[in-house]
Parts: sequence; structure tokens; C-alpha cells
Amino acid sequence: MNEHVSLPLQAEEAFQRPDSRPNTRKVFIKTYGCQMNVYDSTRMSDALASDGYVTTEEMAEADLILLNTCHIREKAADKVYSALGRLREMKKTRAAEGRELMIGVAGCVAQAEGEEILRRSPSVDVVIGPQTYHRLPEALRNARAGKRVVDTEYAVEDKFEHLPQPEKAKVRARGVTSFLTVQEGCDKFCTFCVVPYTRGSEVSRPVQQILDEAERLVDGGVREITLLGQNVNAWRAEGPKGGEWSLGDLLYRLAEIPGLARLRYTTSHPRDMDDKLIEAHRDLRTLMPYLHLPVQAGSDRILKAMNRRHTAAEYLRLIERIRSVRPDIAMSGDFIVGFPGETDRDFEDTLRIVEDVNYASAFSFKYSTRPGTPGAELGDQVAEEVKSERLERLQALLLKQQADFAKSCVGKVIDLLLEKPGRMPGQVIGRSPWLQSVNVDAKTSQIGDIIQVRIIGTGPNSLFAEPAGSLVGA
Repeated sequence: MNEHVSLPLQAEEAFQRPDSRPNTRKVFIKTYGCQMNVYDSTRMSDALASDGYVTTEEMAEADLILLNTCHIREKAADKVYSALGRLREMKKTRAAEGRELMIGVAGCVAQAEGEEILRRSPSVDVVIGPQTYHRLPEALRNARAGKRVVDTEYAVEDKFEHLPQPEKAKVRARGVTSFLTVQEGCDKFCTFCVVPYTRGSEVSRPVQQILDEAERLVDGGVREITLLGQNVNAWRAEGPKGGEWSLGDLLYRLAEIPGLARLRYTTSHPRDMDDKLIEAHRDLRTLMPYLHLPVQAGSDRILKAMNRRHTAAEYLRLIERIRSVRPDIAMSGDFIVGFPGETDRDFEDTLRIVEDVNYASAFSFKYSTRPGTPGAELGDQVAEEVKSERLERLQALLLKQQADFAKSCVGKVIDLLLEKPGRMPGQVIGRSPWLQSVNVDAKTSQIGDIIQVRIIGTGPNSLFAEPAGSLVGA
């Protein structure tokens, strides 16, 4: 998960003649947490564009500052209130200068805290939950009229109905890869997780809405789409000719869109990896050989306490099935150490499952209590120093596996989607099929192309390559 990610500048042309649009306001969006929040921030920017806002990367020049928050990590709400304290001072300074500054809190902390945010932070004008950002312009108009707004109650289906559609120029300005939300919410109720309480129950977006957005993205120059959902492989919807479609069916249909070169999806639950989805990994070269499939722990006793509803052996059999149809697939996972009651033996089981799977990448965290979740009520909490020691051991193993996977790529000729300019002149950064960042000498005019490269070296967080053949796709 990425944390503290600022939404990038949207369309360059929107900033070229700001004085010609006297009613234009600027919005700075600070995005915390997962890819879903990044997607939501983009959609909030689209919704605000229709109300005369343009996005800026400079907080100091913003007329509106939005914090799009995440509630997954420990003390998430405390960090938001700390940030709001700093913004309060900025708002006071603006007021003394006779300039307006509006402050909004969006996302999962907004959903969880609601009215409490207004009580603790009087400088906040708008609190808006993750299902209601399409109503953000209306909320801001009400706030500007003197009302302090809390809008957190709305059906997620309506969010999908009201998603603003960006202009082709905006899509093009955002780059050649894009997220696309197809599913939201979670019905799994893992005992450590707050998502079902902040994002609601599982809801799947209709097929035609997804296809329409995907086609618009490709028409705007997007080459790679990542389908998003809290449990993305739980997606189910009625097919165009009736009957229920699963995520596998959707991937087969998306792969037919001319110009769409690559597909990915995240995040998945092991219980929702059905036969059709596994077959899609076998059949679709468009579907990249990378799968983020969290297991969280390797001990059956801890998995049961987490309410994961699968065993370590079932997870390993699933990995074996997936690799049998796509041997080159790179596995990624999530791990929590120090869940209440975790013993040394339980932790050794987690190390064992990591060794058995051999991950190309992974995310690992110390367990932290989330208020309102069943895990917060459990006794036998693990001491903080024990959690830290276990996390250090786990991360050392995961980092070694990641480095070994990167080294195994050296000498390979791969297809590389060129995404953005590199830090050095004459260098472009792309993504490998396994989601690694790859640096190669190329022209910025080639961004959006897929070229063949040979991997020649590894760095701490990226690979290095040289051109190795002709253009694969443009």
C-alpha cells in the first residue's frame, strides 16, 4: 500500500491561462492509503472540475484542501487530526489576508468519524464518505453558504451511477496506465479489518458501466488497466445476455478491447479465486503474470482467529493450481505479525508459508487494533517488542525473496510498457509484466509503446534494461 500519495497534476492545459477563468478555484488533494483511494481522488477531481476547480500540486496555492483518508493503519484518525491542526493555522492566516480556504475530509476516516471530525476540528467545512464524493460539489456549495456538511450515508450503487466522466484530454494527461473500480466493500469480516465498516458490504459495478469506462480510457491513450476492489475477485454481475458473470468472464471481455494491451486486478481473496479466473490466467496474454493474493498468516489457528475461512494448506494448493496454468506468474501477498494469541510456533508457520510460496513482492505489518473490529476485543495481545522482532525477521525473508526474484530476471528479454520520463536525461521508466519498475534508455516520445528490453541489472527498488528488439506495440 502506498501512503501519503499526492494526486498528480491533471491536465497541463488547465493551468496555462488561469487568469482567463476568474471563477476558477484550485484544489489540492492529499491521498492516503490504497489504490482505491487514489482512484477515488481522481474521481473527486473530475467531479470538482465540473464546478470550476482545477487540481494543483501546491498546497499553498489551493483554495480547497481535501484529505482523502485511510483507516487501515494504526492511529489513522490521530494522524488526520494532526494534519487538520496544521491546516487550521493555514486557514487562520488566509482569513487574516482576506482569502478563502476550505478544508474537507474524505475517505474511510471520514466515514468512521463523521460528526466527530467537525466537533474536534471546527476549521473543517466538509466531511464526505467514500460513497458520496460524486456529491462533493453540492456539499461545497452548502458549506460556502455557511453550513458545515457531513455526508456519509449513501448507497454505493448510486456512487457507481454518478461517476463523473473525464474528458479525453484529462485521461491522456494522466498517463498510459489507469485504475478502474469494479467492486467495492467487503463481506468477509476478517477480525483485524475495518473495511466492512467503512466501505460497506460487497457491491459489484454493472458490466456495461465497466466496459464504457474502459473504452473511454483506452480511447484517451491508456494501455494498461488495473481493476480495483476491496475483494475484486468477488465481483459478480449479470452478463450482457443474461446469466451471472464472474471476474474471469469480465477479463475475457475486456481483453477484446482494441488497443488495451495489459490487464491487472487487485486485491483478491483466496476464497474467490474460481475456475474461470484461473483459466483467464491461462488463456489471456493480456492478463499480466502477477497476482496479489494475501494470506495474512501461515498458522491455521491464527487464520481461524482472523476469520480468513481458509487454511494454509488450502492456500498453498490454490497457488499450485495457479502456477500450473501460468508458470511465470509472480506472487505477491500481505502479512500481519503479532495478531492476538500468536505464539512463536504460529509465527514459524508464517515463515514456512513464505518459504513455500516464494513471493516476488509482499507487504507486511505489525498487528494494530482497529476500534470497532472483533480483534480489538481479543485478549492475549502480543507485546510490541515481540511484534517488532517478528516483523524484522519476516521482512528480511521477504526482501531476500524479492531480491532473488529481481536477480532471476537479469538476462531475460521482456516486453516493457514505457510509462514516464526517468530521473536521468534520455531515460524512461516502464513496468515489467511482474509490476517491477524498469529503467531504460528511450525517448519520451515512446511513452505508451511496448518495447522489448533485456534486463541487465538490479537496484534496490527497480531493474535496469537495454533495448533488445523491435517495437511490440504502440
